[in-house]
Amino acid sequence: MMWLAGPGLDGRTLGWAFFDGTAGKGPQLVADPPYDTGVAAMADGWRMIQMSQLIPPYPGLERETSFLKHEFVFERMVDLPA
Repeated sequence: MMWLAGPGLDGRTLGWAFFDGTAGKGPQLVADPPYDTGVAAMADGWRMIQMSQLIPPYPGLERETSFLKHEFVFERMVDLPA
């Protein structure tokens, strides 16, 4: 998952989380975001789905924990060695 600074895919990457569904047999990714923007990830073969609802918080709840704005899920399929 990637969190961007704004709703546009050309926005700066703020955070990155990675789940390896290959049990370690796939490519190894670094802990820091490997892409500066969502556009850069898509150019490298990742598919994207926007996840967060863009609903403003109720007045008085601006500081409460809730969904993260500008959350995107990126997926890339890779061939594994036999």
